[in-house]
Amino acid sequence: MLALGGCATVDPYAAAPMMQHLDRDDAVGYCARLFADADRRVDSLGVRDAEAPRIEGFPYLRVDRFSAALAGRAKSAAQQDAWRTRLQQLDEIGRDTELSNAAVSIDDLPRCRSLLAAADAAAFQPLQRAAKVPDNYSSAMRTVGVYPLARLPFGAGVSRWQKETQSVFAAPIDALPVKGRLQNYVPRVQTFANVGPLAQDALGVPVLSRIDLDALLARHAPELQIDVDAPYDLPGALTLDADDRVTVDHAAPVAYTRLAYTVIGGLIHPQLVYTFWFSERPSRGEFDLLSGQLDGVVWRVTLDNEGAALVYDSMHACGCYHLFFPTKRVAARPLPATLDESLFIPQRVRRVEPHERIKLRIASGTHYLQRVQVISTSEASATQASATTTVPYMLQDERTVTMLGRRGDGTRSAFGPDGLVAGSERAERWFFWPMGIVSAGQMRQWGHHATALVGRRHFDDPLLFDAYFEIVH
Repeated sequence: MLALGGCATVDPYAAAPMMQHLDRDDAVGYCARLFADADRRVDSLGVRDAEAPRIEGFPYLRVDRFSAALAGRAKSAAQQDAWRTRLQQLDEIGRDTELSNAAVSIDDLPRCRSLLAAADAAAFQPLQRAAKVPDNYSSAMRTVGVYPLARLPFGAGVSRWQKETQSVFAAPIDALPVKGRLQNYVPRVQTFANVGPLAQDALGVPVLSRIDLDALLARHAPELQIDVDAPYDLPGALTLDADDRVTVDHAAPVAYTRLAYTVIGGLIHPQLVYTFWFSERPSRGEFDLLSGQLDGVVWRVTLDNEGAALVYDSMHACGCYHLFFPTKRVAARPLPATLDESLFIPQRVRRVEPHERIKLRIASGTHYLQRVQVISTSEASATQASATTTVPYMLQDERTVTMLGRRGDGTRSAFGPDGLVAGSERAERWFFWPMGIVSAGQMRQWGHHATALVGRRHFDDPLLFDAYFEIVH
C-alpha cells in the first residue's frame, strides 16, 4: 500500500481528447495509436524516462514543474504556441531516451506529434488544467505514519543537523579535519566572461544559444577541494558494469550539467546545475543508516539577466542536505515561524567579480559541503600549476546519463521508471517513510528531489526562490 501510494500514476490515454482520437479512422487516429503502441513497448521493457511525466489526455506532450508554472503566462497566441512548443520538446527529449534504450526506431513520431498538436489546438484550457507534475510526497505514507506526530522528532533532528552544519561553516577553514589528502578538481575548459543581456521568448524565458550556455557553464563551474581518503572520495563518470549496475569511473571526472529556471520578483532567471557523482557513501559502523552505493553532490547557480550569480544552493542527489548561499545582491524574505524545513543559510557569499571563481570544500566519506570560497585568478592558476594535487574535470550534459552504453550492446538509463537509481537504496528508508518520501536517501533523477523531511519542498520548484529571496541590487 505504501509503494502504491507513493508511485500511483494515471493513464494518459484514458482521458479526452486522446481517448477520442484513438477511435478515429484517419491520420489523427493513426498517430494516436502510434504513440499508444510506442508507450506500450517502452513500458513493457521498463525503460520509461521519469524526468517529465506525460500529460493526461495529451501523451505526446510532457511537463516539468517549470513548464507547469508557465501555463498561467500563456495568454496570447504567440505565448500559447511557445508554451506548447516547450511541452513538445520535453516529449521529444524523453522519447529519444526511451526509444534508444528500447532499441526501437519510430520515424513517424515527430510528424504525428505535430499533427496531434494541431488537432488539439482548440483544447488549450483542458491542456492547461492537465499540465501538472505529481507531488513527490506520498500523502498515503504520511497518513499511515501519523505524520502530524512523527514530524516532531524529525523536526528536532533537522534542527540538530542545521546547528552542526552551521558550526562547521563557522570554523576556520584551516581547522577543518583532513582524513586523507586535499585533492583539487578544476573545470578543463575555463572562461571568465559573462554573457548578456539575455533575450527573452514570448513567455519571458531567457534565451541562451548553445555558445552562450557553454560559456556560462564554464564561467560558473566550481573548483572542488575534496578530502580524499579512499576511492569513494574520487568524483567520476557514471557507467554500467557487466550486470547493468550503475557505477562510477574514477578515471574520468565529470560534472554533469543542465539548464534550469526559477522566478524571482516575476522575472525568470536561468540556473546552471552541476552534479558530481561518487561511487559510495561508506559505512561508519554497523548501524549507519545513511551509507550505501553511489552518492552525488549537486551545485546550482542562479543568474541574473547578464549571467552573473545571485544565489548559490546545493543538495545531495538524494534530495538531502539542501543549503543556500546567497550573495549580497539578494535579501532573504521574512518567513513565518514553522516546524517545516525552510530556508537554511550556513554561509553568505560575496559577489564573484570577473576573474574570480567559486571553490567548494567537500568532506571525505559523507561528501558534505563544508565551505564556499571565492578565489582569484591567481589562486586558481597556482592551484592548476601543482600537477600533483590538481585534476581537470569535463562538463557533460546530464541527459547523457539516461543513455549509458551497455557492455554488450545498446543503452540503458541510470534511472529507473520510478526516477530512482537501483542499487543506491539506504537503510534510512525503513525509518524515514512516515515523512512521505518514497525510499528516502536513494539517489534520484531531476524532477524527483523532495528536499524537506518536514513540510513539502522540491528542488526543481521554479517558485521556491521567489518565496525565499528578493533582489535588492
